[in-house]
Amino acid sequence: MQRRKHPTRSTCSCRFEKEIYRKGYIRVAGIDEVGRGALSGPVIAAAVILDPARIPDGIDDSKKLSVKKRENLYEVILHTAVAWGIGQVGSELIDQEDILKATRRAMTEAVRQLSPCADFLLIDAVPLHSVELPQKAIIKGDTVSVSIAAASIVAKVTRDRIMMEFDRIYPQYCFGQNKGYGTRKHLESLRRFGPSPIHRRTFRPVYQLDLKLVFP
Repeated sequence: MQRRKHPTRSTCSCRFEKEIYRKGYIRVAGIDEVGRGALSGPVIAAAVILDPARIPDGIDDSKKLSVKKRENLYEVILHTAVAWGIGQVGSELIDQEDILKATRRAMTEAVRQLSPCADFLLIDAVPLHSVELPQKAIIKGDTVSVSIAAASIVAKVTRDRIMMEFDRIYPQYCFGQNKGYGTRKHLESLRRFGPSPIHRRTFRPVYQLDLKLVFP
């Protein structure tokens, strides 16, 4: 008899947020990014200040959630959050700088968009030295902090919608399915059509093809 598989329990909690509240901080922003490893499209960062009295049920690392669950939580988070912000850096600037600098730029922009502003930052892995706010960078923060997980959901849904728009412009790359990541079919399309204007020319799978840009 086959054992029934139980769903993986969420490891996200308010533990980090509660520790910060006890220190006297009020508006704690979770920050996360999506798209660092993609071959095309922007890197997107989100900053979310959750209302501790209205934290939506089911928040978890966006990668663990179904598309439907992410979309539903995205709407609830934006409706109940104290504040939220989005930062975006496109492929051209990613190529001019590097992906880590671009990620920090997107995160910083997301923080600056918060109104009211945050007084403490919880960040997934990447410290923001240019932001003069107390902060804590947590490795795999989107799996343990509800605020960072909320930001991961907002960033993921935002970027997925952007890539769906690019799919309509460049249907040959199937961005609606791969969201710009290096799947086998995506790489096959790159070999056949060359990189599009939104591909990251400095990323190895793109520049190793040694193909000319096929679009003016």
